[in-house]
Amino acid sequence: MKPNFSKNSDGLLPAVIQDAETKNVLMLGYMNEEALAQTLATQKVTFFSRSKNRLWTKGEESGNFLQLISIAEDCDQDTLLVQVKPLGPTCHTGLDTCWQKANNQEYGFLTHLEETITNRKKLAESNAETNSYVTSLFRKGINKIAQKVGEEAVEVVIEAKDSNDDLFLNESADLLFHYLILLQAKNYKLNDVVNVLKEREK
Repeated sequence: MKPNFSKNSDGLLPAVIQDAETKNVLMLGYMNEEALAQTLATQKVTFFSRSKNRLWTKGEESGNFLQLISIAEDCDQDTLLVQVKPLGPTCHTGLDTCWQKANNQEYGFLTHLEETITNRKKLAESNAETNSYVTSLFRKGINKIAQKVGEEAVEVVIEAKDSNDDLFLNESADLLFHYLILLQAKNYKLNDVVNVLKEREK
């Protein structure tokens, strides 16, 4: 790694701080050569504070350190991507990130889909009138939801033994969709299953 600190007259490079596990961006800071060296030596992220005009280790007052996992430079060698394990909230306001966003594990579209399923479950619990298929499944109860997962699993197995890729992918999507519904019927989310897999990897 050879970041080019001479690209800027002040010798500072922006350092994007990212949670190594959730991949959420936590904050943006600036490093000079000395800050980078101290970060590597202590394994705690250290910046050059432009307001204090000195090196500043994140968490030196609050105890909410950023434990270093890895550092990479971009293609122009003038920006650093610093992956960390945050030991507490990152923002000085007490929030997880400097963008007022919770540092939760997200899975892109699947997280969006889970949120939609959660809203449909709330509709089922409130007895509100709706034409939602998901809401109707929740109202029918756990046995019906589990049955649907079983049916979709059988369909996936059948299509896996055939050569129609389109049908196989569609049945796979149906299975995953109904499994996410089943998880919430049991008061779990996808991240609970992912955590079990992570424990098995240790």
